[in-house]
Amino acid sequence: MTDIVSPTSGVTVSKAPARRDIGIKRRYAAERRFQAYGIAAITFGLVFLFILLWTVIGKGYTAFQQTAITLPIEFSEKTIDPSNKRATDPSVLIAANYPVLLRDAIVKQLNVNAASRPDVRDASAMLSKGAPIQLRDMVMADPSLIGKTVNVTVLADANVDSANKGQIDLKVDEKNRKVNDKQVGWMNELKASGALHKQFNTGLFVNGNSSRPEAAGLGVALIGSLYLMLIVLVLALPIGVAASIYLEEFAPKNKLTDLIEVNINNLAAVPSIVYGLLGLSVFINFIGLPRSASLVGGLVLTLMTLPTIIIATRAALRAVPPSIRAAALGLGASKMQMVFHHVLPLAMPGILTGTIIGLAHALGETAPLLLIGMVAFVANAPTTPLDPSTALPVQVYMWANEAERAFVERTSGAIIVLLLFLIVMNMGAILLRRRFERRW
Repeated sequence: MTDIVSPTSGVTVSKAPARRDIGIKRRYAAERRFQAYGIAAITFGLVFLFILLWTVIGKGYTAFQQTAITLPIEFSEKTIDPSNKRATDPSVLIAANYPVLLRDAIVKQLNVNAASRPDVRDASAMLSKGAPIQLRDMVMADPSLIGKTVNVTVLADANVDSANKGQIDLKVDEKNRKVNDKQVGWMNELKASGALHKQFNTGLFVNGNSSRPEAAGLGVALIGSLYLMLIVLVLALPIGVAASIYLEEFAPKNKLTDLIEVNINNLAAVPSIVYGLLGLSVFINFIGLPRSASLVGGLVLTLMTLPTIIIATRAALRAVPPSIRAAALGLGASKMQMVFHHVLPLAMPGILTGTIIGLAHALGETAPLLLIGMVAFVANAPTTPLDPSTALPVQVYMWANEAERAFVERTSGAIIVLLLFLIVMNMGAILLRRRFERRW
């Protein structure tokens, strides 16, 4: 230790305490910098998360409402069944000219000159192209409507819906927008009379895919995703848990099991599109399963999810204290009884958490499903896992590639639905873990 004499007081001062003080200050400064870096990183991530959610929700919340128009429809017998053949030939009702009924109703509602073909065309264009199908289904379900006038609420055209929601700038020249000034005036007239209004868009959750934005929905994608998750759960959970129990509790520790463990860890990092190629070559080309089927998608996602479940299950089994195993064996339990009666119940919270996180990961996958054909245009809901279907992330991908402006809000709305599913599944994992967690 080196001492120095102060030139003013003549007191001897040691250098060591001063050096210790400098070192402590440096450590405190480094700790504060590290905390600042951590806070900055968290803030950075939260800002971009907020921007993402703001963008998606800002564009997609309007998809949960749909513009509709209520019109008094005259189900004229002259138009539907002029020859009165419906009693002997029900196909007459299917082939009837229902667009004429809608045209006459909107023209009458707006007091449009029926002799002006451009005005009639513009008025008819305000209604969805799927509205005639709605009238046809009503007449097929209840033929007694023929000859009556009934108030029917039909969907507005996608362009009218966008204009009513403020998504089209009506101040620009009408040549540069899809809704002309005449239609804007009619919109205001119908809105003032209460005929044009917004309603909850049930079709978003019920309808299948459609080339018309106002009629497109997630019904097929929701059922397809449900089939996918059920198949993954039924196959991946028992296989993954069984493989984990064997590797962790029964398998001898040798080069073979070490090789298996390395491969499982590597499979967890394989890009998902590789699993899509595997499913295409094995399940479709070799085995001959139907393309675009939920069964094939579920098998592919099962292969992709298995490594995640195995790794999570092994970690949960490894977290059980060795004293539990020793106590069970010491009381005379067999190794099988020790594993299934004591170790597995204690590891169940971790197993459930890993399984739900794996399912949530599989729910958001798109690339492997594209390769096995689940990107096909499917309008009818699948009744079995062998029927053509699609899934939520694939539906988002398909709508994002559409040119129609109204599909932008449909895309964001589908993303919101997908995010809600993922949030619910992750919250379920947390709740199940807390519910079944045991402390020792």
